[in-house]
Amino acid sequence: MSDVFMNTYHRLPVTFASGGGCYLFDVNGKRYLDFSSGIAVNCLGHRHPALLAALDAQAKKLFHVSNYYQCDTAEAFARKLTAAARMKKVFLCNSGAEANECACKIARKYSLVKYGEGRHTIVTLKGSFHGRTITTLSATGQDRLHKDFGPFTAGFRFIEGGNIEELKTTLDSSVCALFMEAVQGESGVIPQSAEFIAAAAEICAKKDILLMFDEIQCGLGRTGNFFAFEHYGVKADVVTLAKGLAGGLPVGAALAGEKTCDVLGVGDHGSTFGANPLAAACGTAVLDVVDNAAFLSGIAEKGAYFKQKLEALKPKITAVRGRGLILAADLNVDAWPVLEKLLDNGLLALTAGGPRTLRFLPPYIISNDQIDEGLDILNSVLKS
Repeated sequence: MSDVFMNTYHRLPVTFASGGGCYLFDVNGKRYLDFSSGIAVNCLGHRHPALLAALDAQAKKLFHVSNYYQCDTAEAFARKLTAAARMKKVFLCNSGAEANECACKIARKYSLVKYGEGRHTIVTLKGSFHGRTITTLSATGQDRLHKDFGPFTAGFRFIEGGNIEELKTTLDSSVCALFMEAVQGESGVIPQSAEFIAAAAEICAKKDILLMFDEIQCGLGRTGNFFAFEHYGVKADVVTLAKGLAGGLPVGAALAGEKTCDVLGVGDHGSTFGANPLAAACGTAVLDVVDNAAFLSGIAEKGAYFKQKLEALKPKITAVRGRGLILAADLNVDAWPVLEKLLDNGLLALTAGGPRTLRFLPPYIISNDQIDEGLDILNSVLKS
């Protein structure tokens, strides 16, 4: 294992050298079926021709331009993204954590300008994950991630997802925004209930509390809709995206609706590499593929097939959750040793939430035959 990186990751004993489609290849040439997509980043798989063409064309023109100036590639991406998202304006940055920082600043300033001081609390959900900067970690509802890093940014409050009574009492006159994932990825692929989302939307609208969705892992088509919250029939004031947005290049986005699109002014926020032309070109290529009704329906169909095949592995698998191609399986054994055995057998998966949960985030281009291939490996490992 490398001795030059800080010890921040539990790295598995494999070094990848190349990839193609839904497969990765290590330095020895061994092939691995990828059910992880770089944690939802490589949404179109590896070396997708549309991404290669976009990156090559842009690299021949311009790598970077300061946000002091305008860039045709970045503007084209922003226009395409806001149209696909049905939002008014976007702030482009480099990661999900940065996008969530922007969302928090929008919420605080919106309320301060309109209502004055004392209405700055942002409510998030227990089990949520919004990033690892001090502020986005403050917004994250997982105590285990808070250890050693206080003091934290003040003004965040956590409630239990699905608890409508707690929602009603918590969304009081001190609250400026409710910020949540429609499907919590890192805590074990936990979808919110329709009743809870509906109640949240109603209360937020009545009290002029911003309804903000973190769609960094569950958005951009992963559930079979462009956004996961769209399954619930509600609208958002602010939405954040990242991970798969440029198919592998770093990009994040905070999207603002009618009510919030003009909250931030000149100097209120910034990002040196935000709207990078290379990332913007790849982002446009991803949207050209993903923002398509037939393509999204295909994700939903593949997800239903994948879920059905996982259900068939019970009782070795005790529970299955998720929608589209964000799925989790609870095991009757610890997940990490299973993950290591899957790696040995040429399958890449993830863990999430508790110690017995596997998570699957395959590329959108995966076929049913490849789903069968991976689940045959999983079945054989669970039998061993």
